[in-house]
This record gives sequence, C-alpha cells and structure tokens, in this order.
Amino acid sequence: MQRLLETRTALLLLPLASLSALAAAFISQYVFELQPCALCIYQRWPFAIAAAICLIALYPGLRVAAPWILLLAASVLLVNAGIAAYHVGVEQHWWAGSEACVGTGGTPKTLAELRAQIMATPVIRCDEVAWSLFGVSMAGYNVLFSLALAIYAGLAGRPAIGGRN
Repeated sequence: MQRLLETRTALLLLPLASLSALAAAFISQYVFELQPCALCIYQRWPFAIAAAICLIALYPGLRVAAPWILLLAASVLLVNAGIAAYHVGVEQHWWAGSEACVGTGGTPKTLAELRAQIMATPVIRCDEVAWSLFGVSMAGYNVLFSLALAIYAGLAGRPAIGGRN
C-alpha cells in the first residue's frame, strides 16, 4: 500500500487512470455512438490536464516539485468532480443547465434570430441521461471516479505539505 502512495508511482498511475477515463469517453462516443453534450465535453478537459501535468512532472528536473504537482492534479480532479456533480444535477432536474446545455435562448423576435437560435441549439441535451448503469449516469460515475483520483493524488502529494513519502 505504501508503494502506491510514492510520488513516482502516483505520477504514473494518475495519467494512466485519466487517459483510461478519456478512452472510455471516446469509445462510448465513437464505437457506441453515445454523443456527448456540452458538459460531457467539459468533463474531458480536466482528465487531459491532470494526465499532462503528471507526465510533465516525471521529467527529472521537476522531481522536487512533483508532490506539489500531485496536489495541483488533485485540485484539477476536484474541479472535474464539481463539473460532473453539476451535470448530475442538470440530469436530475435539480437545477437548470446553461443555455449551451439545454438550448433555451428566449423567444426570437425575427426570422434571423430564430434561425440563429435553431442552429445554436445543441443536438444533445445535458438534461437527458444518455446511458446509466444501476441508476447512475456516466456523469455520476465521473463524480465518483474524479473524487477517488483526487483523494489519491492528494494523499500521494502529502510530502508537499509536510507528510512523508
């Protein structure tokens, strides 16, 4: 267990897990034809950012900063958990999504405004669950996965705030 919390191990496992999440998203999109909504796309970026900063931290010159980079990755993954939690709330109709998400744009006053509104309306709505397993949507699983990775990155980055590695 202690080996899993070593900085170098975490810097290898976090990108692997983040890139696996991205692979699952792209496979669901391109193989299973589950088209992503705007919030789904937003949730992909933190995984890419966390993977990139962890891989950059493997550079020998950044060895001293690696625990801080793990804490930065933990923060990025917490942001992703927040985006995913917001998405779950939109799916469950606990709150309304943004205009880009649910396609509400008010009443157009001209034909040109109507045409622009129709063209800007997303085909995939964020407030509809595209896929779920055991009653949990992909966004719900993303909340759990992102939180787990953030906790792991935070524990592995403890040396930066006075812990031991």
